[in-house]
Amino acid sequence: MTDHTDIIAIDGPAGAGKSTTAKRVAAALGYAFLDTGAMYRAATWWAMEQGVDLDDPAAVAAATRALPLRMEEHDGRARVFVGDRDVTEAIRSPEVTRCIFKLDQNPDVRAHLVALQRAFGARQPTVAEGRDIGTVVFPQAKCKVYLDASLDERARRRAAEMAGKGKTVSPDALRAEIHERDEKSKTRAVSPLRRAEDAVLIDTTSMTQDEVVAAIVELARRAQ
Repeated sequence: MTDHTDIIAIDGPAGAGKSTTAKRVAAALGYAFLDTGAMYRAATWWAMEQGVDLDDPAAVAAATRALPLRMEEHDGRARVFVGDRDVTEAIRSPEVTRCIFKLDQNPDVRAHLVALQRAFGARQPTVAEGRDIGTVVFPQAKCKVYLDASLDERARRRAAEMAGKGKTVSPDALRAEIHERDEKSKTRAVSPLRRAEDAVLIDTTSMTQDEVVAAIVELARRAQ
């Protein structure tokens, strides 16, 4: 395992602000940004596109190993490609969100994607966000953060995000969906969502985005 002083590991549940925060922290420090959740989403989207039976663990794992995934930055925005197709928006669909747990609970899928994540971090200073970054992917990262927020606040943020994309959702349904994802993430047998013992907890419920980013940048600089 690579011992990184230049890996910032950010974990936390859905809607805690991991992606937006990690992107801004990466920009502030001149680091690469790694959205591991997007990798699982892309694998889920790919399996669905290929007509793979998502209840067949071996078939799902085989599809993931064949996934022609590329993650690039264009005009300051992280983009996700499967082959030549830009799937950045497609992988955020409700259908993918509902099915992603069938892949992130698959040990063979996780093993393949974790290997790709470690290879990414070995190439350059990286801000990585997900649910097992500080515990499994980069357990020796010198800077680990666990972002959290109240369930109501996380549901509100996700509803606002979807509204910005022209999608209307029921707040109650969204809250229930996030709660269900939390439970699946925390209770799965492989790499469950949990706070690493040496991770700093930041509750973002009442914090502005600027405050969260500033706090993490300061932690990262102290860890160097």
